[in-house]
Amino acid sequence: MLTAGIRIVAAAATAALIFSAPAQAQYPERNITLIVPYGAGGGTDITARMLARDLEAALGKPVTVENRAGGGGWVGWGALAQAKPDGYTVGYLNVPSMYAGYLDKQYKRTETLDSFTPLMNHVLDYNVWAVKADSPFKSVKDVVEAAKKTPDTLTVSAFGAGSDDHLAILSMEVENKIKMITVHHKSTAEAKTAALGGHIHILGANISEVAEEAKAGTIRILGVMSPERSRFLPSAPTFKEQGFNQNWSVSRGIAAPAGLPKDVEAKLVAALEKTLNSKEHQDKAASLSLEPRVIKGADYVKFLKDNEASTKTLMGW
Repeated sequence: MLTAGIRIVAAAATAALIFSAPAQAQYPERNITLIVPYGAGGGTDITARMLARDLEAALGKPVTVENRAGGGGWVGWGALAQAKPDGYTVGYLNVPSMYAGYLDKQYKRTETLDSFTPLMNHVLDYNVWAVKADSPFKSVKDVVEAAKKTPDTLTVSAFGAGSDDHLAILSMEVENKIKMITVHHKSTAEAKTAALGGHIHILGANISEVAEEAKAGTIRILGVMSPERSRFLPSAPTFKEQGFNQNWSVSRGIAAPAGLPKDVEAKLVAALEKTLNSKEHQDKAASLSLEPRVIKGADYVKFLKDNEASTKTLMGW
């Protein structure tokens, strides 16, 4: 009787495995929500909608973009962190901007990078310094020399404490022992208007935000903060070429809430990698002057941690 009982239990356990396996294999079974922590029409939103359309083909289910703007992005990031970790809610991590929300103690926020399951970097959009076409500044060196002669007079745009543009300014100040005036704007459009109107000296932005104006000749790129020249701005020298050790970008990557099951994580990573490496997606990104850059797994986590450390050091948080 004991042997029979054991057989019954074993059979029941085997049956449970058989019937539960297909449920796991069916992910995803319904629509997936992709949280964008900013409003519609911005750079992250445009990037997300491009990804959502292509990701649907890889996953076999609709991917719906949901804008959760406010709180410097933390309305969206908070919602992502608190979502059920089942693979049906994912969202964008924008770094370094997101770090301010928890490294700066004034916000008393409990969520951190550990509140998420990083999946994959989507795009790296490198920083640039630009000026209006008739500016006397022809190079980054011109700006640095002017800043040394007249400290606290040159104005340069950024988009909030701890943003990529702001960190780039701070890093240049430290490297060259200069001091500039950082003017924070609400949007790139606002900053471009200020630069073209002569209200600020230097426009701090990202490649995708200024590529069209640079091609049209309304602004001049002084330098790109990338390891090598951008294919979207081939005539613009890097900061490194000009003798300045600056490598800054905004990273837009995909994450899920912490605690995501490993099998679901693996499926999402595989679908994202397939999408990002497809020629169709690469061509769409190029049309927006965006550079998809696959960084996944432990490499992506290290990338995020390294950026977090740099932000903390420069901001003194």
